[in-house]
Amino acid sequence: MTMSDPIADLLTRIRNAITAKHRYVDLRSSEMKLNIVKILQNMGLVENYLVNDEQHKMRVFLKYAEGREALISGLKRISSPSLRRYVGYRSIPKIDGGMGVVILSTSKGVLDGETARKEKVGGELLCFIW
Repeated sequence: MTMSDPIADLLTRIRNAITAKHRYVDLRSSEMKLNIVKILQNMGLVENYLVNDEQHKMRVFLKYAEGREALISGLKRISSPSLRRYVGYRSIPKIDGGMGVVILSTSKGVLDGETARKEKVGGELLCFIW
């Protein structure tokens, strides 16, 4: 079965794993998903990830605070395959006063909102994470 929106699948799997307080989540690997998970790790929202290239699988280890409370409180897919959303670098939104993460697909690769503003590149809004 083919998947029409793999990024939405990634976000949904992470959301469900956090709700169930799982330590990790397994999913199919792709370059776009790997770049998104790398950004989440750099922002401190994901502990680690492992990639198995032979089976095209990826395991993402979720990060929790004291009392097993998730650091990620929400994930939202913005652009979808049927309705793409593009922004210029001047109009990249800030989530929760700069505490959230905006992930964009730009001509320089998949970047977070702050990096895209610094490099002055706009692109497709993929998702918001707070």
